[in-house]
Amino acid sequence: MRLTRLHVDAALAPGDVLELPPDTATHVAKVLRVRSGDPVVLFNGDGRESAAVIDAVRGSRVSVAVGESRLIDRESPLPVTLLQSIPRGDRMDFIVQKATELGVARIVPIFSERSVVRLDHKQAESKCTHWRAIAASACEQCGRNRLPIVDAPRRLLDYLGAATITGTRLLLDPDGGSAARGAGGGAADDRIDGAAAVEIAVGPEGGFAAAELDAFAVSGFLPVRLGPRILRTETAALAALVWLQTRSGDLR
Repeated sequence: MRLTRLHVDAALAPGDVLELPPDTATHVAKVLRVRSGDPVVLFNGDGRESAAVIDAVRGSRVSVAVGESRLIDRESPLPVTLLQSIPRGDRMDFIVQKATELGVARIVPIFSERSVVRLDHKQAESKCTHWRAIAASACEQCGRNRLPIVDAPRRLLDYLGAATITGTRLLLDPDGGSAARGAGGGAADDRIDGAAAVEIAVGPEGGFAAAELDAFAVSGFLPVRLGPRILRTETAALAALVWLQTRSGDLR
């Protein structure tokens, strides 16, 4: 029987009794219909998970008794930062969820010149909180005990101007990139083999503008393409993560 995993933003010490956050409590009480004594697993993002049992259910309020914890590492050996142009609708939600399942270490939502989505400061803060919750939920599902970092949305050129180069930098460019050929070899494969970390940039629906491509080049990004077809932004992001994890991560 697979145990319910719950993310809690709190210290987890054996013997403690914690009250779950309102949204989590409502979900486990009303949807999962847990009862006192039911076993669950708790994690707070520090790499450990704790055995626990439901202590009490009082309407939509649920408390849990924390048991012993253990360190379980399900993180990829290849830290990947996804520099993702924010797409329309709820597709960013999908990207955050699936990128988390695929082991991404960090997600940087960006506004580029051709981005359709525009957010003011308050909307950006709200979206960031929402995406972090989606990442936490995805970790509950997939078994990760460390949450990926989800940055606040920012302008692409602001990010490139401030970011420090810490690993291999790749840019998905269906028009000018060298082929990422997997086992067959290629420039991109050569760059990621043995890389300490990889940063990969995915453009908006209309692609990156010429000035942005120039900025990527100055910042040390290698253009790559994922086959002969042009992929939607959400498809490209996930295809790139699968390629990276298969080549040098934990899907080998």
